[in-house]
Amino acid sequence: MKHAIDAIYENGTFRPIQRDAVAIADGQRVRITVDDECEPEALRLVMSVYDGLSDKDIYEIEQIALDRGNFFGVGSAD
Repeated sequence: MKHAIDAIYENGTFRPIQRDAVAIADGQRVRITVDDECEPEALRLVMSVYDGLSDKDIYEIEQIALDRGNFFGVGSAD
């Protein structure tokens, strides 16, 4: 059965944040998939893409991005 358990890694051991959320017998073998929550950092970087640009610059960048023809070097997709 798959389920997620929030844990903290300390001294080489994963420690569940809520002990009562773990229904696993002592000594039972499990597989752990680590999600180190790097998405918040990626989201912060994405949110800073337009930092320092004027409204005009942002508008021009967005228009280029919306014109799919520019992705293939063909010109406008109209």
